[in-house]
Amino acid sequence: MKVFQLIASLVLSVLLFGCDDSVVYKAHEDIKDGLWFIKNKPEFKVEIKDTTAQYNVYYLFRNTLQYPYYNLYLTRQLTGPDGKTISNALEELFVSSEITGKPYGKGLGDLFDHKVPFLKNYSFPHSGKYTFTLSQSMRQNPLPFVLSVGISVEKVRKGVK
Repeated sequence: MKVFQLIASLVLSVLLFGCDDSVVYKAHEDIKDGLWFIKNKPEFKVEIKDTTAQYNVYYLFRNTLQYPYYNLYLTRQLTGPDGKTISNALEELFVSSEITGKPYGKGLGDLFDHKVPFLKNYSFPHSGKYTFTLSQSMRQNPLPFVLSVGISVEKVRKGVK
């Protein structure tokens, strides 16, 4: 079953996150054994060169069908190139319908990938490395059936909202 999950995960990644010239940064961190502990806070360092451009930033989240909740509370901290915190936010992501239980996202077998926007048309104030730190803020620790978490930073194409 693990081999199937690995193959399905790779195929889904290629299909969902294929090449796109607007993507400035895309990365995810695998969650060991599918158990996301509160103390596990993946960091993503994004080099921003063009401060005149606007960006859309997305959470990337992969879970199995056995994930026990319809939502995920996620805490995101954004730190600027100077090391100062720009924002710290608790956000709720919906991974399935609260009523029907039908999973959102793109699925293959029992794996589901989610791409959820959290910053739209955002302008980074300075060039340099920005750090996004993510942590799960659910009551259950560890949070089971979470396979990976990450972010994608994409330039907004002119004429496209």
